[in-house]
Amino acid sequence: MTQRTERTIDFPSELIVEGRVQILVPDLKAYGVTPSNYAPSRAPVFYNPVMEFNRDLSVLAFGAYQNMMGHEVRICEPLTSQGIRGIRYAAEIDNVSQVLLSDISTKACELAQHNIELNHLETKIVLKHSDANRTLYNNASPKKRFDIIDIDPFGTPVPYLDSAIRALKNHGLIAATATDLAPLCGVHAKACLRKYGGKPLRAEYCHELAVRLLCGYIAATAAKYDIGVQILFSHSDDHYIRVYTQIDYGAKKADKNIKFIGYIMHCFNCMHREIIMQPFNCPTCQECGAKMDYSGPLWVGPIADPSFVTQILVQNQKTILRNNTKIAKRLTLIKAEAPLPPTYYVIDKLSGKLNLPAPANQAFIETLKKAGYQAVLTHFNPRGIKTDAPAKAMHRVLRELANNKEL
Repeated sequence: MTQRTERTIDFPSELIVEGRVQILVPDLKAYGVTPSNYAPSRAPVFYNPVMEFNRDLSVLAFGAYQNMMGHEVRICEPLTSQGIRGIRYAAEIDNVSQVLLSDISTKACELAQHNIELNHLETKIVLKHSDANRTLYNNASPKKRFDIIDIDPFGTPVPYLDSAIRALKNHGLIAATATDLAPLCGVHAKACLRKYGGKPLRAEYCHELAVRLLCGYIAATAAKYDIGVQILFSHSDDHYIRVYTQIDYGAKKADKNIKFIGYIMHCFNCMHREIIMQPFNCPTCQECGAKMDYSGPLWVGPIADPSFVTQILVQNQKTILRNNTKIAKRLTLIKAEAPLPPTYYVIDKLSGKLNLPAPANQAFIETLKKAGYQAVLTHFNPRGIKTDAPAKAMHRVLRELANNKEL
């Protein structure tokens, strides 16, 4: 029987229930932090209640992956803080052999150990007081590698992706969160170029570009080690993006991925956009003749696998979570938009460009479909439309809807 050690948490804290576990976390009110403040750096240990949706989805996605693989999985979360993610993985996902947690903060490790013991998971969870990259590099040899690695930092995941990929088994899954949307969405373009190796763009679909920049960086990093990738799932919510990537060993697999690294050209005049694969001198728009801008290099391939999203939906139906309804709606949108081309159009932005009234989402979608195009809502923006229609066709539809309204 494991002997328990009495631990004293010497800062204001509170006990919360999330999923199937109890977790002692910093009492954010004592530090003047509100739930909407997702950077509670004033607390001695990082905790963000707003990310419960992210954690719920992670539990479901990892459960779907474990079912898909059909064997026990070993998970690593090297930036654990108070341990809530890893503890939930150990408690809520079937057939988990071990969860390895680590954090460089002494206080975080003390709190995480308290929470591990609180949930009686000492035999399933190993906790290390260690730098994240050291934890990953120490497990990079073939017999030590993980089935799942979760990189969930405050800021960019880039400093940890190289070591994470090397610590992952063949066909393993890496989940990476990025909260640094200012660089990824073009507010700090040079920072994005430094970190992700690609140019962002301050376009209305910048959150999708952010996902594609992160996916492109992961694919390029994996390719260095003759590893290919498949993006199984991704989403954008609130102040962050998250990408779930399965790796596949082999130089040919890596070469295949290189074909999905390209550029998205954008015309700010008529809103036309197109994909090109080779370096270029910004060409003129083939629709209106204006000079085009670009984002990239980035991932231009699929950013979600509909069959994997279906498996997450199945997991959601079998699990009781506070966010079940929100998750189902989000996954349904992602599954529907997954097969459509990159980028989306925001109706208000497009209508404003033409000085026309913005129609309702459904009216716009139905008119596009009657014209022979595919069109669905996107989870990236409540007024966003994913479609294979060119910009000029959308201009015609908006004018048609405006004229009908006048009649």
